[in-house]
Amino acid sequence: MHALRHRFPGAHLTYIVEPAAAPIVINNPHLDEVIVAPRARGLRGLRDDLALGRRLRAGRYDLAIDFHGGPRASLLTWLSGAPVRIGYEIIGRSWMYTRRVPRPRALRPRHSVENQWDLLASLDVSPPDRSMYPMEMPADAVARAAVGARLAGAGVTAEHTLVVVHVSAGNPFRRWPAAHFVDLAAALAADDPGRRIIITSGPSEGDAAGRVILDARARLGDAAGRQVLSCGEFSLAELRALLDRAALYIGGDSGPLHVAATTRVPIVGLYGPTLPIRSAPWRDAACVSESVDAGELPCRPCDQRVCAPGDFRCLTSILPAQVLDAARRALRN
Repeated sequence: MHALRHRFPGAHLTYIVEPAAAPIVINNPHLDEVIVAPRARGLRGLRDDLALGRRLRAGRYDLAIDFHGGPRASLLTWLSGAPVRIGYEIIGRSWMYTRRVPRPRALRPRHSVENQWDLLASLDVSPPDRSMYPMEMPADAVARAAVGARLAGAGVTAEHTLVVVHVSAGNPFRRWPAAHFVDLAAALAADDPGRRIIITSGPSEGDAAGRVILDARARLGDAAGRQVLSCGEFSLAELRALLDRAALYIGGDSGPLHVAATTRVPIVGLYGPTLPIRSAPWRDAACVSESVDAGELPCRPCDQRVCAPGDFRCLTSILPAQVLDAARRALRN
């Protein structure tokens, strides 16, 4: 969005997003308008999309870019009626675009941001640059106040060093074993009595976070166990605000890792079926980012539909000691 604004300073930039991801873009300083488009099923969903298409057509947009490439995004791009519609070459849907960009599998060992930047090539937009165009998600003042109150209620003060450990992922192929997270949280707490470990998770994995907290506390005993905190579920906006207070973020390749990428917090990312070269945080190289993975495996990367070996070795072979070493390096920088 920043690159588009740089290229078209006087344009009216509109972003269409589904509700779950809306907090990521709602306060983006380069956008004039954000349209939140809930997804409904069946006939109602089609009616909603046709109505949104009419709204877009009435807006008389000159250009529509489909960064997503899914069926709904393709349809809305076409329904916009924009005279220039840019998207990937997709079997069965390429006709919806006026400019089509190849997306061969050979591009897989390349960052996803660079892959999407291919859609801008015909617009004379500046090339991708992590320093000039990093990921952006401004902190929300309301969320910042809510996070401050929650931390204070948990006994966190300015003297404490906060480490945020995100223990879940929406995709089961990207979930590091809970027992490994227990080992990691306990070791991080044992390293420094002034450290507070905040365990976070997505809405569907609150139970997993709770188990990690209880098991890590049991491992540490009463006094040190209080260093591992249960602060409830954080929304994306609250997570963004929390990371401004943190000294380190640790998590798998899921949405929260890329929320962390919008801050300057040091990051330790865990990569199982995905590759760091494609999915590591996109931000200024001066920011500390450590990538931990299982190394070369014949099944990696994979399409994350079926585990060919059946044992998720790309995740289970990442040891807590490896992640702890990366966390210590990141905290020293």
